[in-house]
Order: sequence, then C-alpha cells, then structure tokens
Amino acid sequence: MFYSDFSNLVSTIPYFNQQFIQYDNNGVHLVICVHGLDGNSGDLRLVKTYLELCLPTCRLDFLMSSANHSSTFDDIDIMVKQLIDEIEAHIERYGLKPQRISFVGHSLGNLVVRATVSHPRFERYRTILYTYLSLSGPHLGTLFNSSGLVNMGMWLMQKWKKSCSLSQMSFKDHVDPKQTYLYKLSKKPCLEYFKNILLIASPQDRYVPFHSARIELCKAALKDAVYGSIYVEMINNLLEPILRNPSITFVRYNAFHNIPSSTNNFIGRAAHIAILDSELFVEKLILVSAAKYFK
Repeated sequence: MFYSDFSNLVSTIPYFNQQFIQYDNNGVHLVICVHGLDGNSGDLRLVKTYLELCLPTCRLDFLMSSANHSSTFDDIDIMVKQLIDEIEAHIERYGLKPQRISFVGHSLGNLVVRATVSHPRFERYRTILYTYLSLSGPHLGTLFNSSGLVNMGMWLMQKWKKSCSLSQMSFKDHVDPKQTYLYKLSKKPCLEYFKNILLIASPQDRYVPFHSARIELCKAALKDAVYGSIYVEMINNLLEPILRNPSITFVRYNAFHNIPSSTNNFIGRAAHIAILDSELFVEKLILVSAAKYFK
C-alpha cells in the first residue's frame, strides 16, 4: 500500500509517447544502482525502469553495479574498491562527462554507497552528487533487531560463510564499539554531499531494523548500556551535517506491503524483497514522489 499527501503525480507524460520527448540541457545524469547482500545487478531493475519511464526527457545513464556479485560477504572496503573501479571504468568506457551523479542502494549496498562517497578516490565526484535513494539500508547496523529467528540465522550465516560484512553490520568486528566499522564510517563525511536524501523503511522488514533504515533511535538502544551511547553518537554524526544545511532535502518514507501469509513473511524476508520486486510499490514510489528528486 502506498499513501501520498500529494494530489498530483510527479510525471504526467504518458509512458512510451515519443511526441513529448525532448531532452533537457542539463547533461548526463549518472545513476549508480548498488545491490545488497547476495544480490545481483538485476535487483534494482524496476527502479531503473520506472525512473526512465517517468523522466523520459532527462539524460539518465544507469550503472547497474555487478562488480560485487561474488563479494558481498567480504569486507565492505573490498566492495568499495571494486565499486569505484567499476564506476571509473564505466565513465571512461562510454566517454561520459556526468553533470550529476545519484545513487540507489538496497540493504548492504547502502553501506557500500556511503563508504564509496567518503573514500578519497571518489572525492573528485562529490561536487556533482545529487540524489541518494536508500532502500532498507542498515545505516545503524543490524543491532536491536526484534526478530530472534533472523538474528540466529544471521549468526549462523556469518559463521558458515565467515562473512566479514555480516560481522561489520552486527558490530562484531571489534571488541571496542568505537573501533567498529560502522561507527568509524558514521564519522566520515558522506550524506551532506547530496542535494536529496530519501530513506525507505518498512516496519514489516525483519532483516533490516526499521530504526536503522530510518536513521533514528529505538527504545532498545536507549536501554542498552554498551551500545546505546554509540547509537546516539552515530545518529548525530550522520544527521547533524544535514540539519545544518537547509538546502538539503531529507525525506523518510514508511513502506507497508500487502503480503500474504508465508514463511518469508513470518521471518520478515518478504518485505525486505518487496521493496525491490513489488512492481506496484516501485511504480507508485517513483511516480508519486521519488522521480522529482532525480529531475
């Protein structure tokens, strides 16, 4: 289900109607789509499709990242290096001179996006960053997940795969919380470089905690003597630079999916995937609201 306070659609141009298409003069807008854990380059295909349909006059160029297909259980920094290599190769291969760069990330891909933007090799592109669309991003990790079943599954997966990225998301990569990957990442400049920041979260998603995807406190964190203060610091690190800049548009969306009863729904996986695979949801998200932030 998608609810909107807006009475008008972002785009009123009929799909596939060539007579309306007259490209604008804003130059190439490179949109980089980054999949999540154990994902692939096709995961964000619906976002790409509906952005192209809603914005036929914009010179959108999509990079559907595939560099980390087999690396999502590795250290996040390994994925960052491979993504930057892929971006540079894409720009060089097609002779692009992008006037804007936007990112769309799903799940773990959002941490890769943030670490990429804060990396010194990406510094030359920061001035043209435009929109960041985060779909179920574990910006505060996977701590305080309300599903014990998912927590156990993630622990088993981490042990089986010897996954560094799962350890980093669960703050298990260092005994000192202030030396963990996500805490240190929160202190690096990133979100403030974007003009528009859109966070999509679903309370039905048990893989990525609702508060983590929205970058906000939860009751469990406030009661935790070890990680509570760390959470507060991380949130301040991420949000204060945005709040200090009134020109940045910061939007949180809550997604509620009509999902039939199933095992996937019970463990919270269905909502985590529906944010990608529900054509109805993605179309309404883009058409009703998100497309205007890519214009």
